Amino acid sequence: MFIHNLKYTIKTLFKNKILVFWTFAFPIILGIFFNMAFSNIEKDEVLKVFDIAVVDNDEFETQEIYKNALKELSDNDNKDKLFNIKYVSNKKADSLLDDSKIEGYVVFKNDEPQVVVKANGTYQTLLKFVINEIRQNETIVEELTEKNIENEIANGNFTFDTDKIVNQILDKINNERVSLKNISNSNLSYMQIEYYTLIAMMCMYGGIFGLTAINNCLANMSSKGKRISVSPNKKSTIILSSTIGSYAVSLVGLAVLMAFLTFVIKVDFGENLLLIILLSMVGNLAGIALGVVIASIFRVSEGAKTGITIAVTMFFSVFSGMMGVTLKYVIDKNVPIINLINPNNLITDGFYSLYYYDTLDRYFRDIIYLIIFIIICLLVSFVSLRREKYDSI
Repeated sequence: MFIHNLKYTIKTLFKNKILVFWTFAFPIILGIFFNMAFSNIEKDEVLKVFDIAVVDNDEFETQEIYKNALKELSDNDNKDKLFNIKYVSNKKADSLLDDSKIEGYVVFKNDEPQVVVKANGTYQTLLKFVINEIRQNETIVEELTEKNIENEIANGNFTFDTDKIVNQILDKINNERVSLKNISNSNLSYMQIEYYTLIAMMCMYGGIFGLTAINNCLANMSSKGKRISVSPNKKSTIILSSTIGSYAVSLVGLAVLMAFLTFVIKVDFGENLLLIILLSMVGNLAGIALGVVIASIFRVSEGAKTGITIAVTMFFSVFSGMMGVTLKYVIDKNVPIINLINPNNLITDGFYSLYYYDTLDRYFRDIIYLIIFIIICLLVSFVSLRREKYDSI
């Protein structure tokens, strides 16, 4: 009976044209629109080398770390060149800024760098960020130098070379930077998350399959459910085979979407293929579990249940960054608990962690939370279905 109902469920779901459209075709259509909308955004927003000024006063001459860092960032031989720098007087810097010939300038007062800008924008923010990073590195160098000098004195060495210690620390920092750069992706894309949310949405849309399969087992929802209720077959066997059948069909739709994104739109999912497949399968099962729990606890029509499933899925998708990554980041920063219980975000975040990070801690955290979500949904469904009773059929 298990195998028979499994086959029947799969055939029934594939014959439902409306269901197939929303779970197979709609995500692909949405992916096409994403590609049309986003394909040129990053090309248009590529950062260009921009002009700044540095006030060349007596205080700046003593700032070796800043001088070296700014020199490197403005070196024509550096492929990561960021600035064109003019070393001028304070008065000239003000004049250049007023004439909009530079995006901003840096001036040292009381040994502290100050960034002066005319207006706020991308380049101005980047300039402030760079100066802040240099300041942090300077603090690190000072702290490490002081610690090394204390160690030298503690070891009885009073003839140490301070410049040598500083250079060793700078070399160490530079080597760590190179290491971090080498393990990161060379083509990081902030638009990548939009495609991740699309896959997450597809996984959760699988809930419609789970919902339909369970509805077919309920006496108050279908004629098949009435027959199941009066048959001697175990209800648990029927429901389990229906759930597995809906999961299998949903996996086919997910595979089609993944193939479309990979080979047609050329979305880069990284090199961890097995981990990508694992996350997709767990995420898809979370979608099925969501559909099963909605079918079990809501006493409304099938259309209403489908509407609830789609609404919940889209709500989760928006919060996971589908309508813009800003909302996701705001929630992560201010109310992280929301995204930790949002299955769409957990799927999106799992892909994100595989793409951006060199460790799997965050990835497996997302997997564990998804499994907890699945278990909770299935337990609620099990309890609800066991209490299912009818006065008449």
